[in-house]
Amino acid sequence: MAGHSHWAGIKHKKGKADKQRSKIFSKLSKEITVAAKLGDKDPTMNPRLRSAVQAARSANMPKDNIERAIDKSSAAAGSNFENIRYEGFGPDKIAVIVETLTDNKNRTASNIRTIFQKNGGSLGTQGSASHNFKQIGIIKIDKKEISEENILELAIEAGADECISHRDFHEIHCPVSEIYNIKKNLEKTIANFISTEIEWIPLNGVDITNENKDEVIDFLESLEDDEDVQNVFSNVKLKVN
Repeated sequence: MAGHSHWAGIKHKKGKADKQRSKIFSKLSKEITVAAKLGDKDPTMNPRLRSAVQAARSANMPKDNIERAIDKSSAAAGSNFENIRYEGFGPDKIAVIVETLTDNKNRTASNIRTIFQKNGGSLGTQGSASHNFKQIGIIKIDKKEISEENILELAIEAGADECISHRDFHEIHCPVSEIYNIKKNLEKTIANFISTEIEWIPLNGVDITNENKDEVIDFLESLEDDEDVQNVFSNVKLKVN
């Protein structure tokens, strides 16, 4: 979803706002449906669903869309969605992790493999690229919700590892196993969250020059455009002159 690939500042400069919005809504709806299917349909009783609904609200998804996605979980009782991770290397040997949510893994695997091959990349086995990353829980909160000083104190009390304040939002880092416990502590003070995600953060970035920038962006966008792809992470560092 938007902002989780660490190249979000560049990828939206191609005039795709409406398409991006539709795609984000589609992926958020699928996550809401699956979260509601796997747990309680009441967000207050289901941390994964609660986080998905909060992310949908932050993306300005209409309330009717959210409710339809929850209702759809009953109709999807016969569908078995799976979270499947793909790893590989793209143009300029950048390491890539692709997280998917699919009800047809053969279709998804074929589509992902084709995108890698068309862009001069290659799919690897699980573990082939992920050793270039560390997996952590990341909770994002709009700066309008709480001050820099207060969020730092709150994050420490909640048990977070780190709190970074960016221009528009605060970013709290925590162990993957503790993400929902820490989020629950934060919810005592904060009502609205931008996102609650488990992300793959690159240990070292790979510099890409302007000459190869478009090729790399097109590759990453092709992956994100696939209907089964939920998140794309890479260790690319795009140089903008």
